[in-house]
Amino acid sequence: MSKFGTLVMGPAGAGKTTFCSALIQHLRLVKRSCFYVNLDPAAKDFAYEPDLDIKDLISLEDVMEEIGLGPNGGLIYCFEFLLENLDFISEAIEPLSEEYLIIIDMPGQIELYTHIPVVPTLVQHLTRSGALDVKLCAAYLVESTFVMDRAKFFAGTLSAMSAMLMMELPHVNILSKMDLVKGTVPRKDLKRFIDADVSLLEDEGSGANGEIRGAGDPASRDSVMAGDSFKKLNKAVARLIDDFSMVKFLRLNVQDEDSVGAILSYIDDAIQFHEAQEPREPNDEVQDWEDTAMT
Repeated sequence: MSKFGTLVMGPAGAGKTTFCSALIQHLRLVKRSCFYVNLDPAAKDFAYEPDLDIKDLISLEDVMEEIGLGPNGGLIYCFEFLLENLDFISEAIEPLSEEYLIIIDMPGQIELYTHIPVVPTLVQHLTRSGALDVKLCAAYLVESTFVMDRAKFFAGTLSAMSAMLMMELPHVNILSKMDLVKGTVPRKDLKRFIDADVSLLEDEGSGANGEIRGAGDPASRDSVMAGDSFKKLNKAVARLIDDFSMVKFLRLNVQDEDSVGAILSYIDDAIQFHEAQEPREPNDEVQDWEDTAMT
């Protein structure tokens, strides 16, 4: 029997845990079951308490204190320790039925998704046919405020594409915190960011009066960021993204229930969730309503 889940990834500050909380709230609203897994060994505050928390196995704070590693090395150590103790996850997930959506909240160290094989190894364990057989969809979040700095936006887009190649999973890319850029980016330009239009870099570089930004001190940050070498680097990144033609974004505003529901529908389609559910009779709906009214 297959299970279904989503792996919520992205850089630090992208709003992964907030998205997980909004997703759980929406699932409860539509009377769907979910199982919340926290795999961030440094996370502390949750709107909804995780059903399974990696800190019950190992925490980043303990690793840093007892082994003397820094935060990045400590995080990698925690995941390597998790891979040595996969029963911790397997025993919790195995009893779940196909009606559950397993939501896995990941840490914000993008090396885990882009070039260190620990998360791909975990994904292989979860998706392997057998006791678990979880049909996973990766949800990669990039903060929408990146659109204010086009070089940063394409760097975030490159990290999303790298994660797509490493994970080898159905994948949805999400621009989070859309409420923060509402009214600051023209609708036409926003559509180009959604499609990761590489020609956006051609439009950037001159100020309002046509002057080159940072044209004063050659050692200043603005001068370096506006220099030819930096522009060539950005264009090379953009060409790489364009050559693969893999990345397109969905918009997310966690304060908008319809926005969260739309993201969920893409995840459901990617993992074919609804196709695996048994048909429900009209009397089942009446019984559910009566059970809810009595509780």
